[in-house]
Amino acid sequence: MSPAVLDEILGSVLAARDPNLLVGVRTHDDAAVYRLPSGETVVQTVDFFTPVVDDPYTWGAIAASNSLSDVYAMNGRALLALNIACFPKKLPTALWREVIRGGVDKASEAGVIIAGGHTIDDAEPKYGLAVTGIVDPDAIWTNHGAQPGDALVLTKPLGSGVITTALRSGRIDACEAQPMIDIMLELNRTAAEILSQFDVHACTDITGNGLLGHSAEMAKASKVKFEISMSQIPMVELAVTLSREGDFPGGTWANREYLQGFVSYPEDFAETDILLLCDAQTSGGLLASLPQNQAAEATEQLKNAGVNSYSVIGRVLEGEGIQIQS
Repeated sequence: MSPAVLDEILGSVLAARDPNLLVGVRTHDDAAVYRLPSGETVVQTVDFFTPVVDDPYTWGAIAASNSLSDVYAMNGRALLALNIACFPKKLPTALWREVIRGGVDKASEAGVIIAGGHTIDDAEPKYGLAVTGIVDPDAIWTNHGAQPGDALVLTKPLGSGVITTALRSGRIDACEAQPMIDIMLELNRTAAEILSQFDVHACTDITGNGLLGHSAEMAKASKVKFEISMSQIPMVELAVTLSREGDFPGGTWANREYLQGFVSYPEDFAETDILLLCDAQTSGGLLASLPQNQAAEATEQLKNAGVNSYSVIGRVLEGEGIQIQS
């Protein structure tokens, strides 16, 4: 759901707010957090989407990784998941078996049980998970705690939107896309475990709203300004090459339009670079706001833990909006 549409329905949703709902839709956070009568705290999320790659097993695994990411972005531990599957009856059952198998295997890697789910006949295939986990109520990450003086750390490179679009159109093949596929398959669990050792003030994961869309949600919710350096943002090289052809997914263009007036760019900033920053991602990395004096140690530990890509991409300032530096 786009931020603009979500804004339109917030009023009616918030009218039914429960005091035990610790995190909900008010700040466009990644997952809901609810306090049970026992005092324990659960975190819950749901995500599903159409195929981003041709191989059904890989699609299922990417969809699972993407769905689990919202729990990690809240500093939670995922425990249980349910399949959400929209499968056209005209397609072979064996194909859908592979999709489900990919999801189950990725969930198993995360220590998560897929206990069932629901399937319907639909003209367009879709797959994902509803995920339930637990989180320490005193250590919940949300997207509304970033503080002036913080550093912004990103744990995966950008590029999945433009690359998967090129893959589906046949402009590149699976071998060329494989480095990006591997990135989408990577769980954010390790990155979250490392970052949990530091004083993370705010966190989100980078998915359909793109880096700038999710950054904007954090900046607005935190009532601060983000300064982001283009030269520090990790990018998949193929995505940069493909961006020059201008064939981005529809969500990227929608993100670009939605952010007009909130993001400032250098005068000579290329339109393709703007679109890369707005590019709708699948199973992207975590974006964490933490004290500047902890950033170097955090990135060093991410490196030692085997997280493939990480970078301090900017800082948090007083004010509002997002300022992009070259």
